[in-house]
Amino acid sequence: MKIFDSLGMAIPDILLPAEGLDLHKWAVIACDQYTSEPEYWRQVEELVGEAPSTLHLIYPEVYLNSPDKEERIARIQSAMKNYLGRGIFRQVSGMIYVERETAHGWRRGLLFCLDLEAYDFNPRASSLIRATEGTIMERIPPRVKIRDGAALEVPHIMILIDDPDNLTIGPAADHCRELSKLYDFELMFNSGQLRGYLVDRPEVEKMILDGLQRLASPEEFQKKYGLPEKTPLLLFAVGDGNHSLATAKTIWERNRAAFRTQKESIYSPLRYALVEVVNLHDESLVFEPIHRVLFEVQRPENLVAELVEFFGGRLELRQHRNFAEMKQVVNSRREQEQIAGLVGQNSFQSIRFLQPKHNLTVGSLQAFLDDYLKKKAASGLDYVHGDESLLNLSHKNPGNLGFYLPAMDKCQLFPTVILDGALPRKTFSMGEAWEKRFYLEARKLVD
Repeated sequence: MKIFDSLGMAIPDILLPAEGLDLHKWAVIACDQYTSEPEYWRQVEELVGEAPSTLHLIYPEVYLNSPDKEERIARIQSAMKNYLGRGIFRQVSGMIYVERETAHGWRRGLLFCLDLEAYDFNPRASSLIRATEGTIMERIPPRVKIRDGAALEVPHIMILIDDPDNLTIGPAADHCRELSKLYDFELMFNSGQLRGYLVDRPEVEKMILDGLQRLASPEEFQKKYGLPEKTPLLLFAVGDGNHSLATAKTIWERNRAAFRTQKESIYSPLRYALVEVVNLHDESLVFEPIHRVLFEVQRPENLVAELVEFFGGRLELRQHRNFAEMKQVVNSRREQEQIAGLVGQNSFQSIRFLQPKHNLTVGSLQAFLDDYLKKKAASGLDYVHGDESLLNLSHKNPGNLGFYLPAMDKCQLFPTVILDGALPRKTFSMGEAWEKRFYLEARKLVD
C-alpha cells in the first residue's frame, strides 16, 4: 500500500473476481437500495443462486429487521473466509479507473483508499474528508456488527471531489487505452455497462496525484470558494455510502489503541476504506431527490391538518389533477422558494412552505416528519429513489403517504458543506436506484 498522508488517501492492493467467473451474477447493487421492495432482492437471489457473488458478502438492508439477523451476519463472514480460501479472488495493485453507463452517459471514477483518520462524520466537522448529509446514528450499530471481524470489505461508497478542470480523473480517462483492462460487462437487470482499468502506468498515476495535490492546495481552495485564510480544507465529500464510511470509522476507532507503534497504525487495513471517487462536474452525474414515504398512517385524512398545525399555518396547499402536474409545480419553483408534493391514494397536492426555518425544502419537511413519527402516528418512514418507487409505495396501502421533493443544485454542495456543515439526512441521491454503485472489487481487512 502506498500512503499519501497529506491527501488522506492510499493506493491499495485490490481483490477482483478470478478470471472466468460470471460477473453478471457477481456484481450486485448497493445494500441500501430498494429497501422497501423485497421483490427486487428476491429476483437477485433467483438470478444468482449458489454462484459466487457479492450478494453472499453483503447484508441487503431490506432484511435488517428479519428475525435471522445474527445468522445472516455469520453466513456473510463465513462466505468471506470461504471465498478467500477457495481462490475466488485475484489481486491487483494500484488505483482502478472505472466507467459506468447511466441514464445520463458514462460516469467516470477512481478506486483507491481513504484514510479514516482524516474523516469526521459530525455535522460541523472541519476534516479533510467530510459527510455531506446528517448521519443517522441508530443505523451504525447494525452495520458495525457486519464489519466487525469481517475478513473483507466490498465498497459501494462514492466520494466527490470538486474538480472543474478535471485534473484528477481526466488523466485516467484520457489514457485509458494505455491501461490494462480488468473487466467489461453488462450489469444485471439492465443497469448499464461497467468497465474497469488498472492504473498501471506510473506517469498516469503521477498526473492523478498531481491533480489531487492541486485540489488540496490551501491557496487554491481559498480562492475557489472566496474563503478567508486558514479555513479548514475540504478535499473529499461523501456522496453515497456515508453510513458505511461512518461504520468503518467506528471500527477503526475501536481498534486504534491496540497498535503499539505508529507504523503498525499507519499500515493497518482497518485504518482505510476502499471508495470510488467521482468528479462533481462529471456531466453524467445528476443529483436526484430522495423522496419520503410514510407507512400505515393512522389517520391519513388528517395529515393536512397536522401539517398546518405544525407550521403554524405558514404554508399553502394546492390540489393537482395528477402526479405530472404536481411534479411540474414542485420542479418549476423560483429560487429560494420551497415546495414539496404530497401523494395520497387518489390525490396529489403541492405544499408551499412560507417563511421556512430551514435553508432547504427537505429540511423543512423532515422536521415535520420526525415530529410526526415521534407521535407514533405512522408505523415508519422510508427514503426512496425515483418516481416509480414513490408512486408504487404510496399506492400500495391506503394508509401510505408519499412526499415528492425537488432536486438540489449539485454546484452548491461543497460551498454549503464548507460554510454550513452537513445537509439534512437523505437530501440528494446521485442518480436513480439502478445507477448506484454495484459491488465488484474487494479489499482484505485482515493481514
